[in-house]
Amino acid sequence: MRRLALFLTALVLAQPATAQTVTPLAEQVETILSLAPAGTRFGVLVTDDAGREVLAINPDQRFIPASNTKLFTTAAALDAMTSDPLNAEAKGATTLALVPASGLPDVVLIGGGAALSTAGDCIRRCLGGLVSGIAMKVRKVGNVIADDTAFADQRWSPGMSWNNIVTDSGTAASALVIDDNELPLTVAPGQAGQAGVIAVSPYFEVQNQVVTVAQGETKLAYDRAVGSRNLRVFGTIRTDALPWRERLGIDDPADYAGWTLREGLVARGVKVAGKIIVRHRALRGAGSVAAQPQQRVPNFALAVMPAPLDEEVAAINKPSQNLHAEVLLRRLGLIADAKNLTGPATGEPGSLESGLAALRATLAKAGIARTAYDFSDGSGMSTYNRISPRAAVGLLTWGKGQPWGQTWRSSFPIGGVDGTLKRRFAGTPLQGKVWAKTGTLNATNALSGYVQGASGREMAFSILANDVPDDASAVPIIDAVLLAVAAAN
Repeated sequence: MRRLALFLTALVLAQPATAQTVTPLAEQVETILSLAPAGTRFGVLVTDDAGREVLAINPDQRFIPASNTKLFTTAAALDAMTSDPLNAEAKGATTLALVPASGLPDVVLIGGGAALSTAGDCIRRCLGGLVSGIAMKVRKVGNVIADDTAFADQRWSPGMSWNNIVTDSGTAASALVIDDNELPLTVAPGQAGQAGVIAVSPYFEVQNQVVTVAQGETKLAYDRAVGSRNLRVFGTIRTDALPWRERLGIDDPADYAGWTLREGLVARGVKVAGKIIVRHRALRGAGSVAAQPQQRVPNFALAVMPAPLDEEVAAINKPSQNLHAEVLLRRLGLIADAKNLTGPATGEPGSLESGLAALRATLAKAGIARTAYDFSDGSGMSTYNRISPRAAVGLLTWGKGQPWGQTWRSSFPIGGVDGTLKRRFAGTPLQGKVWAKTGTLNATNALSGYVQGASGREMAFSILANDVPDDASAVPIIDAVLLAVAAAN
């Protein structure tokens, strides 16, 4: 793929200025697209800063957008939340409290979407700080309760591939978020003929079927049934291999939060006499409101606010973080419901449906045709999502003129500089001149954002590729198209 990218870049840059003047841009781009893997379907739309079409190829066809979905989620959240940021942050707070019970007090962790960390060097939004605060108050507690009822219990979205669930790409959404609801797995070689050395949280029960070999290849994998803590790691690892690292998804973040909280209390000398209790809120359907568990007045409570919205949006778009996008969509549903932005009977507060209703309301406000999109999640992991290039460019054009437009744009990866574009466009005329969201999923590559042409003028663009063969990538083709567009403008 790298050789193809270099060839395509050279092809674009080798075009003499006269040839670029004589040959229409569309003809040049069609030539580039003809080099794509057989069967790949493309949609392209580029408009200049006056809204005029520079290039249009299947601009109204609908495509799986992959993580270009995050552009829509973050724009909708910024539009709904920036006018009242304190309220938005307050609704996203996660609280750890001591509550009275018969006998010993219970410790209750109530999630609101704020992402907590257990890292040893944690400075902000640290679970350890909350637990230490409880440990200073009591030395013995009853039950440890983990409550994620702020969101409906919809851990995965319709249309997400089942094989992603056990990975960090598909970890479950919840109002309780600890270490991004994922856990590191490391496999190192042992002695030849012996088992590999596995390091993973004791939250999982490990079946070690890794064999260390002196010769041959390192070939490792893992599997786990959904809903199970039993993790099987298998394959071979060479004696001279570097440690193999993966990140595992968590199926029940509230259960993991309760387990982690109990471990933290015990480590600080607090005796836990009771058990871990998990509270979920089952979805009841559009227009209904699920009964909330009766909350006892706490004797003592500590709260952690979510990251400021500009930080959260950047944390989603720069590295393409799936879980945070799903959590933000559900938080959007809570805010929109409170403001009645989406009308009646659009779904329970904090549900996937309420978040998607708020997203549709934003797109209607932006003047984007309802036929130009369908969404089933906030991250782009769902294969049910569809957008047209015109929908993406319409959002980019509208968003640029909003009060939050610069914040949104600043969250995009920059070609050859950072985020998921750090290694793309490096060393080309577009290094530092592309601000765009990437997208990669089964048979899908996408790139939408802003690009600065050779003349210095800026354009909005969306390039979507679907039906890419599973042994290939359309990324070099997409990059070559954008280089051609920029060179001609």
